[in-house]
Amino acid sequence: MKRVLHVAKFYPPAPGGMERVVETLCRASEGIAESRVLALNSGPETIEEIVDGVPVTRVGVAARAGSVPIAPSLARHLRRAAADLVILHEPNPWALLSYAIGRPSAPLAIWYHSDVVRHPLQYALFYAPLARTVYSRAGRFIVSSPPLAEHAAALKPYRDRVRVIPFGIDPASWSADHGEDPQPFVLFVGRHVPYKGVDVLIRALARTGIRAVIAGDGPQRESWEALARSLGVPARFTGDVTEVELRALFGSCAAFVLPSITRAEAFGYVQLEAMACGKPVVSTTVPSGVPWVNRNGETGVTVPPGDHEALAGALRTLLADDAMRTRMGAAGQRRAASEFSMARMSSRLRELFGELVGDA
Repeated sequence: MKRVLHVAKFYPPAPGGMERVVETLCRASEGIAESRVLALNSGPETIEEIVDGVPVTRVGVAARAGSVPIAPSLARHLRRAAADLVILHEPNPWALLSYAIGRPSAPLAIWYHSDVVRHPLQYALFYAPLARTVYSRAGRFIVSSPPLAEHAAALKPYRDRVRVIPFGIDPASWSADHGEDPQPFVLFVGRHVPYKGVDVLIRALARTGIRAVIAGDGPQRESWEALARSLGVPARFTGDVTEVELRALFGSCAAFVLPSITRAEAFGYVQLEAMACGKPVVSTTVPSGVPWVNRNGETGVTVPPGDHEALAGALRTLLADDAMRTRMGAAGQRRAASEFSMARMSSRLRELFGELVGDA
């Protein structure tokens, strides 16, 4: 059986969309590959462990340069890795540098999760040259949606090597078994970072009086909580929640909101979780896979990014129409089960592994 090494920034239980996606890839590969994960630890120690059957090496972090964790031994771990295929999850600058130094002999695939949107000058001067060095060795580039394949400027030189593999979900495990709260609320789940646009959501809520639960944590949480207080918005910030708590929130909310404002939100995996729970989604038309996942007028509503008035109007309309929410929620469940099933993802992964390392 093929040995596939996923090189990720972090891995669950560390929170984050990319982290959950790598975990999903390992699950979807069961029976077709032996998955291992090489990721970073939150502290200086290097830890070897088994997480739900997946061997995970969390490499110790010695320091940070801005938002980039520095793990000097990652290159050595890559050089010694016993793998038939290395999948490097991007963006991940330290992993790129470590790969360039370690140069493992196994074939390489780049799983391109999103564009690097912040610090364009730093990207052009430092990140882009490093990326080109590593990208030239990649046999395939995998993206999660056709729009990302079309819009990702960094992948233009490699169009013939790009493959689209949408993320998968097990809808049965997300089926909502909680009734909607008698006092309707909308739900946001995600890291509290600027591109998520929660400040736009708060300003929209201030125009509607609609309640919200805002789950997750991150550097923007304090400022967003202060904004909600100053505007008198009935928003409850929960911090990070457990999987059980998250399912309960999805089950009892009236709708899920993903108010992202840049293409750094490349897919919005959390939309799949909402759809699998039968909840309508309100998201934005950022130029990425987000509006491809959530079909406007079918599985939910999309509005222009950063437009709090349009977002307020969409929320008012949706929460005033029970039949619309039920219809869109059901359509989302059907779309999650058909287009984004784990079985389809597994089939696409089998084909990818066969292309890169053969069928043996």
